[in-house]
Amino acid sequence: MDNQDDLSEFLISRRAKLDLRQAGLPDFGGRRRVPGLRREEVALLAGMSSEYYKRLERGNAKGVSEAVIDGISRALQLDEAEHSHLHDLIRAANTGAHPQRRRPTRTTQITPTLLQTIDAMTTVPVFVQNGRLDAVATNTLGRDLFSEMFENSPPPVNAARFVFLDPRAPTFYQDWESNTRQIVALLRVEAGRSPYDRQLSNLVGELSTRSDLFRKLWGAHDVREHRTGIKNIHHPIVGDLDLTYLGLDLSSDHGLQMLVFSAEPGTASHDGLQLLGNWATTHDPALHAHDAPSPPQK
Repeated sequence: MDNQDDLSEFLISRRAKLDLRQAGLPDFGGRRRVPGLRREEVALLAGMSSEYYKRLERGNAKGVSEAVIDGISRALQLDEAEHSHLHDLIRAANTGAHPQRRRPTRTTQITPTLLQTIDAMTTVPVFVQNGRLDAVATNTLGRDLFSEMFENSPPPVNAARFVFLDPRAPTFYQDWESNTRQIVALLRVEAGRSPYDRQLSNLVGELSTRSDLFRKLWGAHDVREHRTGIKNIHHPIVGDLDLTYLGLDLSSDHGLQMLVFSAEPGTASHDGLQLLGNWATTHDPALHAHDAPSPPQK
């Protein structure tokens, strides 16, 4: 992954999403050869010279200040995740010319305290992942919930590989298309944060080679945070589950995020999670799916 190219392509992709009306600029008509704003218009909105912005969009990030980043973020109407990603890309572009400044690949280890904590959370599925979306740890219910991902998968089990390369994924995730976009956006964030992570580069290369959809979405340069949302899952044992997830960054284990899933009490999804938990005490769902009880009715 070329840091200067990533910065250039990200800025180009963001200004292509804005039109004159959205930017609050007058439209005097005339043909525009490319979609979105021109470089000169972004520079005007950001309060800088056109030449300075053009250099930045070519990947030359030398001497870029926080004020410049803020100005470009306002001009391109970046959200919090995009603003943070731009900051990471500029840092990476600056350090790329100075190998001695590069951060080493982040290593993540699960502490006994963390394992004890997630094992004690017996009524909700817990899934701990790193920035590459490798499954680093789960509690019992978390592994049972994502049994399709773990079945016949060599370590490290990876959510991106499952979503894009496993034929079961479009059935497991009822909103599979939304999940594909989310997965790529999360990997884009990690690529900006950890531009010299060889394992991440290898993963992106593998998915780009094996999945046309991944390659297309990767080229869009979209990013997002993974804080809270809904997962609509079709589990092979208990049927459809509509789950809320909460993403918690583990400050004690830099680079790890703990995802906790839950269902609203009194719903079929809540009953389904309880059924899955009870079933898991005596059965391995990956091996005994043919003996599964009837899923709760919605």
